[in-house]
Amino acid sequence: MPDPGARCDARVMLDAPVTIHDVARRLPGIRTLRDHCRSMAMLEAILSPDWDNRYYSFDAHWSDGEEVASMRNGSGDEFSVVFSAAGAYVRGFAHESPMSPYVGDGPWPGVLDEVPEVFRAYVEEDAFSDEDGMPVVTACAWREAGDAAWRAGTIAFPDGGGGDPDGSGYLFRLLVDRSAEAFRDFAEDCHEVPVSLAAVRHVWALKPLTDEVVTALAPGGPDAPEMSLDSLAPDIAGIGYPTGGGTGS
Repeated sequence: MPDPGARCDARVMLDAPVTIHDVARRLPGIRTLRDHCRSMAMLEAILSPDWDNRYYSFDAHWSDGEEVASMRNGSGDEFSVVFSAAGAYVRGFAHESPMSPYVGDGPWPGVLDEVPEVFRAYVEEDAFSDEDGMPVVTACAWREAGDAAWRAGTIAFPDGGGGDPDGSGYLFRLLVDRSAEAFRDFAEDCHEVPVSLAAVRHVWALKPLTDEVVTALAPGGPDAPEMSLDSLAPDIAGIGYPTGGGTGS
């Protein structure tokens, strides 16, 4: 089985220097971000039928009233975005960051200190912590439902961290550059298949999938599994991707 991390682990960043503060200023509203994450997850489900080789995923049924968008590159870097009635909580981990909790005695000062009470349960969430209960995080941002902007903690970033000390530029690049072209370039590099820009734009708009769009995106080759709307039904339901008019709930 190919390792997606081995195929695509280039540290592509935004305009350096980049920290979670820069990313927070460029993230869209919560609804727009949720729709964007669902679109990426749906595209990944078509491009990579094997879930283990997907970068981006979305669980619309993570818990009662909570959804989670995720990224994992197979090399130890990851992010999670929890969407709930309270707002959205973003947590990222770049394993080579000088701000890794494994470099010191835990999360870098300031990264989690100001997370509001409504999101504190995610700081200690088992899925976002190691087996000893330590939060696995180098970058964190949040936005409560009534907020006008995303927020991040007051952080003194380390010297010598390069242009991306907390990994934010790499981790969140496709949450900041939300163009269809950016995803197309990422997918062609990481999945090593040609990707139809028109099909990406169709999914970007959260339009219901068609056989033509699936065929345009499905990886070819003699060993590729048969791909159809029926075979994608579990992914469509799990992601909460719209199957009718509009952009879904």
